[in-house]
Amino acid sequence: MADDVPPLIAPSTGDAATRSLVEDVKNLVEDGRTLIEAEVAYQKSRAAVAGAGAKGIAGWTLLALALIFFTLMALVVGLLLALAPAMGSWGALLTVVLGLLTSTALSAWVALRRWKRVRAALAETDPVP
Repeated sequence: MADDVPPLIAPSTGDAATRSLVEDVKNLVEDGRTLIEAEVAYQKSRAAVAGAGAKGIAGWTLLALALIFFTLMALVVGLLLALAPAMGSWGALLTVVLGLLTSTALSAWVALRRWKRVRAALAETDPVP
C-alpha cells in the first residue's frame, strides 16, 4: 500500500536523526522532477485546448466578417435602387458614394485619434526626480 502513495506525500522512511542529508537531497530532486513533469504536461494540455479553440474562433470570425461585408454590399445596392427613382441613377450613385466616403473619412479620423492616444500613452515615461 505504501507503493501506491505518490512520492510528494509519502511518509518518510525514518525520523530525521536516521536519514542522511544525501538521501534527503535525492528525495528533494526526485520530487522537484515530478513537479516539473506534471507542470509541463499540464501546460501542454492547456496549449492543446487553446489551439483547438483558436481554430474555431478564427473560422467563425472570418464567417462573421464575410457576412457583414455582404450585408453592407446589399445595403449599398438597396440604397442605389431605392434612390434611383427619386433622383435618377447618377444622383443616387453620387449620393451613395458621398455617403460612403464621408463614413470612411469619419472612421479613419476616429481610428487615427485613437492611434495617437495609444502611442502617446505608450511613449510616456515617468520623470526621474
